[in-house]
Amino acid sequence: MNTLQIASLVVVLAGLFGAVNSIFLKLPASIGILAVSLIASIGVLLIDLAIPGLGIADSIRTLVNELHFSEALLEGMLGLLLFAGALHVNVSDLRKQWVVVLVMATIGVGISTVLFGMGAVAIFGMPLIVALVFGAIVSPTDPVAVLGVLRESDLDPTLETQIAGESLFNDGVGYVLFLVLVGLAFPTLGEHHADGAWGPFVLFFREALGGALLGLVLGWITFRIMRSFDDYPVEVLLTLGLAFGGYALADAIGVSAPIAAVTAGLLIGEHGSTFAMSKQTREAVDGFWKMVDAILNALLFMMIGFELFFVTFSGDMLLASIAAIAMALLARLAAVAVPVLAMRRAHDFVPGVIPIMTWGGLKGGISIALALSLPNSEWKPEILTATYVIVVFSILVQGLTVGRVARHYGKPA
Repeated sequence: MNTLQIASLVVVLAGLFGAVNSIFLKLPASIGILAVSLIASIGVLLIDLAIPGLGIADSIRTLVNELHFSEALLEGMLGLLLFAGALHVNVSDLRKQWVVVLVMATIGVGISTVLFGMGAVAIFGMPLIVALVFGAIVSPTDPVAVLGVLRESDLDPTLETQIAGESLFNDGVGYVLFLVLVGLAFPTLGEHHADGAWGPFVLFFREALGGALLGLVLGWITFRIMRSFDDYPVEVLLTLGLAFGGYALADAIGVSAPIAAVTAGLLIGEHGSTFAMSKQTREAVDGFWKMVDAILNALLFMMIGFELFFVTFSGDMLLASIAAIAMALLARLAAVAVPVLAMRRAHDFVPGVIPIMTWGGLKGGISIALALSLPNSEWKPEILTATYVIVVFSILVQGLTVGRVARHYGKPA
């Protein structure tokens, strides 16, 4: 199949799965599409087991492989999704919570990566540096999954800002940390390898700070252009160019593209919306990016369901993956509790912030994409399978119950 045919099939299936969810399951849109996609994938695998001569699973596996999930997400969809998410964050609230968000998105990710890595050594028996790469894959919360669930949950505005801000930035930080650790674990790759004792630290700060600076510069240039005229179709196109072009430029010059997308989106969402857009333009930009966000979410969660065809299960692997779920939750608990307890005297936190942010720290497609992007090694199948189980549990179980957890633990004492 050519690219157009594959893209058409993906869009058609996403629409059909969304309709099935709306008619029968009535789950939140993204979670429902994932559930339907999983049910369809499991059904195909069962048919293939019953009638192996049909070769249905192999045919679909070939088709899914042509989607290039990792490249499609990390080099295409992610920039648009992060930009759309940042565009709708309340920057005024985020400014008040910036210290909390910064600590959660940096120190919190580091704590989770180390703790999960140590647990992965015990569970899977892999080398520590490979286990730390595994930790970097599953530690960041996925802004796509988190922001989608936040829209369905009635959370305290302060807590919502903390969760949304953390998920947007720790995704970028986690991606940079992943690149650094992959360079150490697999130095022959060369692309993100940094020599010398200080090399990994230089690489980390170059990627993170460089991405933030590039996003701000490109966002400011776009803001100045938009301020000079009022033509909402062109201004919508400019924001699309900023998201696409900024992400591609960041990737080309070796700085963090996710962080560049987030900072550019925040600037346009706050400064551009207030000072460079008329009411008509603001409504057009807002409506366009909400639609982009909804469509890409649907496509992404459907594709996550189909990645089941690349996961290899066995009894031992399933038990290890279940243990990895528990380890991921414990690592997330530490990543939340340590910063909150350290900052509670200087910052106000809503009741139940630790259990709510722990359970609300959803994993998503980015973790699967990172696992798929790993170089082939003896540990890649185990990392991919465990990551997939963690992500599916996170979205289906945590995603469907985080509102209930928030209502229970968020009650004033």
